[in-house]
Amino acid sequence: MASIRQVQVTFDCAEPERVARFWCEVLGYVVPPPPEGFASWGDFDRSLPPERQGAGFVCMDPEGVGPRLYFQRVPEGKVVKNRVHLDVRVGTGLVGEERVAALEAECARLVALGAVRDRLLLADEYDESCLGMRDIEGNEFCLD
Repeated sequence: MASIRQVQVTFDCAEPERVARFWCEVLGYVVPPPPEGFASWGDFDRSLPPERQGAGFVCMDPEGVGPRLYFQRVPEGKVVKNRVHLDVRVGTGLVGEERVAALEAECARLVALGAVRDRLLLADEYDESCLGMRDIEGNEFCLD
């Protein structure tokens, strides 16, 4: 059996490029170069049939370590809680007030980008503190 070497996380959304660019800012990701023969992603997009224009967008870790993120347009909006979500690891190795301060600082940065703060879950005997948030289309994620 072959081992899996890469993972792509796919988001359903209404505006793929807008959501992808939000996640680029959150994670320090980049938009990859357009396909060969195209000067820009806009040029590539305009080459597609009208119904496929704006239907998908990608961002990736510039170091090639993290998973590629793919954003695909779907007709329906978000209705219920995500069954899978991203944990943005900003407090790794921190505990107590220092961890909460790091989570709050990143939360403030992301709210300025259009994210929405959901709730702070304080540490208990099992888990460290984390902060629940939503991206610009309402998808849940955590600052961990």
